[in-house]
Amino acid sequence: MLKEESRTRTSVTRRQFLGLAWAASLAGLFLQAGWALLRFFQPRPSSGAFGGRVNAGDSAEFKVGTVRHILSGRFYMSHLEGAGLLALYQRCTHLGCTVPWRQDEGIFHCPCHSSLFSTAGEVIGGPAPRPLDLFSIELTDGQVVVDTSHPIERSRFDASQATKV
Repeated sequence: MLKEESRTRTSVTRRQFLGLAWAASLAGLFLQAGWALLRFFQPRPSSGAFGGRVNAGDSAEFKVGTVRHILSGRFYMSHLEGAGLLALYQRCTHLGCTVPWRQDEGIFHCPCHSSLFSTAGEVIGGPAPRPLDLFSIELTDGQVVVDTSHPIERSRFDASQATKV
C-alpha cells in the first residue's frame, strides 16, 4: 500500500532536480555579476581624494608666487600676487594630457602638444583652446579645502576667480 501511494504523488525526477539546480546557480551568478558591474560604474567620491573634497593644507603654507602640486586631488595650488589662490586642474584643455609645472621655466608645459600655461592657467602658447580648468576653494578654519567634483571651465582669467587668503 505504501508503494502505491508514493507512485501516485508527483515527484521530481533526478533530471528535473539537476536542471533546477543549474538554473538557480546561473541566476545567482548573473545577479552577483550584475550587482558587481553596477557597483563598478557607480561613482564613489570620497573625502580627501579626487572627485570629492580635498584638504590641500594650511593657508599659510602657500606663499605668494608659488605653485604646489596636490597629488591626491590632481590639481595645482597657485598663489598669485595680488589675486589669491587658484586650484588649477592638471588636465590640459587641448586633449586632456597631464600638464606638469616646470619650476625652472615658471610655466605649465604640456608634454603632448607643447601647450604653455601661466601661473594663472592662461594659455601662453600652443594649441590649447582655453585656460586650465579650476576647482572651487573654501577656507575652513585656516585650511584650504578644494572641491574636485566639478571642474569649472573658463574662457579667460579674471582676478575674481582667485580666493583671497
